[in-house]
Amino acid sequence: MSDFSRITQEPEVMGGKPCIRGLRVTVGMIVGQIGDGRSIEDLLAEYPYLEREDILEALRYAAWRSQEREIALTGQE
Repeated sequence: MSDFSRITQEPEVMGGKPCIRGLRVTVGMIVGQIGDGRSIEDLLAEYPYLEREDILEALRYAAWRSQEREIALTGQE
């Protein structure tokens, strides 16, 4: 894994999904919320135990993971 000091994966926390600093907040939840139009400020207000860098690192981690392999999209050649 690249340099992601805030992303943890522990089998006993959220089934081993990548989480923020061992909390029960997954990278997928952060990315999904941002994708749904929520702002970083919205997330920080809703989850006061998160820090701006947590959210930014979750986004960088998701981008890094998406570059690991190519997936053919349906209907595209």
